[in-house]
Amino acid sequence: MPARALGAPLAIILGATSVGLIITTIWAAALGQSAVAAVFGIFAAFWVSYFLLVTALIRGWFGILAPDVTATLELFLITWLVVVVMLTLATLRLPVSFTAVFVLVALTVLLVLLGTEQASTGLTKTAGYFLLAAAAVGVYLFFNSLSLATGGKALPLGPPILK
Repeated sequence: MPARALGAPLAIILGATSVGLIITTIWAAALGQSAVAAVFGIFAAFWVSYFLLVTALIRGWFGILAPDVTATLELFLITWLVVVVMLTLATLRLPVSFTAVFVLVALTVLLVLLGTEQASTGLTKTAGYFLLAAAAVGVYLFFNSLSLATGGKALPLGPPILK
């Protein structure tokens, strides 16, 4: 999307994604699913921080000057890349499908970072494809959960990388 439309997705990011993930985090924690709550909480934090960053850049809240916007975005992306790599490593004892989601998300963030540094729309577009692949694996995991919750069989999720 063009830079002038940077704020276009903010309503869905704050209204649905962030709020939905916060509710899911609380729900998982209440059920004693602390690892699930941590993952959803981290993703909620990402989307809230993204919303705040973009809104602040549009509105000039943090006093970030135009020449410093790219460096600010790079710092944001580096920070979240570290977090996603940490999450990826934490999934190595889970079925490989979970690790695949985080590897794809980490590659997405890396490609967006490189696309930002190099002002490359090609890298940014490629990042979008990786994110769509991550979403597809996430949907598969969601269908597995729904199948189990409705009395069906588990879908094959693959063996863990580490035993």
